[in-house]
Amino acid sequence: MQGNRLRGVVIVGGGTAGWMAAAILARRLGTRFGSISVIESPEIGTIGVGEATIPPIRLFNTALGIDEDEFLSATRGTIKLGIEFKDWSRQGHTYFHPFGVHGTSLQQVTIHQDWLAARESGAVGSFEEYSLNTVAARLGRVLPSGGAGESLASVFAYAFHFDAGLYAEYLRGYAQARGVSRIERKVVRVELRSDDGFIRALHLDDGRQIEADLFIDASGFRGLLIEQALHTGYEDWTHWLPCDRAVAVPCESAGSLTPFTRSTARTAGWQWRIPLQHRIGNGYVYCSRHISDDEAAATLLANLDGKALAEPRLLRFTTGRRRKFWNKNCIALGLASGFLEPLESTSIHLIQSGVTQLAAIFPDRSFDPCDAEEYNRLQIDEFDRVRDFIILHYKATTRVDSELWRYCANMPIPDALTYRMNLFRSSGRVGVNDRDLFVESNWLSVLIGQGIWPRRHDPLADLLPLDSVRNQLQRLRKLIRETADAMPTHEEFIASLSQPQR
Repeated sequence: MQGNRLRGVVIVGGGTAGWMAAAILARRLGTRFGSISVIESPEIGTIGVGEATIPPIRLFNTALGIDEDEFLSATRGTIKLGIEFKDWSRQGHTYFHPFGVHGTSLQQVTIHQDWLAARESGAVGSFEEYSLNTVAARLGRVLPSGGAGESLASVFAYAFHFDAGLYAEYLRGYAQARGVSRIERKVVRVELRSDDGFIRALHLDDGRQIEADLFIDASGFRGLLIEQALHTGYEDWTHWLPCDRAVAVPCESAGSLTPFTRSTARTAGWQWRIPLQHRIGNGYVYCSRHISDDEAAATLLANLDGKALAEPRLLRFTTGRRRKFWNKNCIALGLASGFLEPLESTSIHLIQSGVTQLAAIFPDRSFDPCDAEEYNRLQIDEFDRVRDFIILHYKATTRVDSELWRYCANMPIPDALTYRMNLFRSSGRVGVNDRDLFVESNWLSVLIGQGIWPRRHDPLADLLPLDSVRNQLQRLRKLIRETADAMPTHEEFIASLSQPQR
């Protein structure tokens, strides 16, 4: 009923989460549900370290009608084809987790089953050679906006690295151009309704009182609305993901512009490397029980490609999520909703997922509990599935050189992850469903990359003669390599962004 329509939305906190929410709501709602306001305090900085993304970010930008080249130029962005993992399964070992899928199926089974069957006789190369993304990334080549050739177009995918601060600024301009108002003040008190505990108004440090029907908490770790005001509760996952701090610093660019994120395992955690057009983003995610803050900062600074451009910045966090993402008339996004370390670059995606789901389950002023329950079910399920995929990286290790890795190798893990790992060890099958963010190819990259091998392959892979399978695999490897060789270099593509379109 139109008479019960929302009459205003207030977003507390700017940064990536706040302005992503403002941009998509402005695009979808316009002014039909009242004003949309973002309150962000100039006194409170944003975290702004989430500079790597996964392919669904392109769907978000498309939904906003954003031109990709313009976006990359504005955010000093680069192309990301996947993540290189160094020293995770064991020291001295490297594997690549690509976007896209591995090759194309040869028969009734997935290609990895044919590869497993043929691998026993040798001469079929590594599984990574059947990923166009991996081969292109190793060569420093990219091919955004299609063009992989008709036969391989379906297996190629990409995302972006970008400056998170510039992305938030870009979205702020987008949202304000569509009527979103920005209030640069600090929230000093949250007023709740006496009858049902819903948020009634926010009191600002200049004496103003801001009322709305729907409140979105993008206030970061503190969860000003969802936790401090509504006491929603938090589920702590430190026993599965023991890293609780990070130190971050940008550095000067050096060497070729690699089209991938790099994650290097250290004795007490792991280090990220994210190449942008104008700098490299770096950070060390670590467990404070096994290394001091000063030691972590020193380790990070000693492993940079170029000169540090700032002092290292320390972040403290507790891995986990809110018990509810939607509580009463408040929805939490970004760090206010929970935190999963950025090992698989999911931070910005989880914001995207939350705001996209809100647009799909949009409330009226009655705030039907069934809507909130469904929203929470979907978001909790997504967080939990992503959590399990990240735990896999820590669990699937043979490293015994430090306390952290010995703990991770022996720690109990969630039952759902145990099931997936056992299924793969048994038959090479991967248990995924339609709701999974990470699909079969993602799981295969990490399982095989970290040295988990099945005891047998799918018997249907034996339907074709082995020589035929081997020959088809070799032709596919050759086609993938030829396609990658024909791509422009990453540097050539970035340089083309500033050229006039013909």
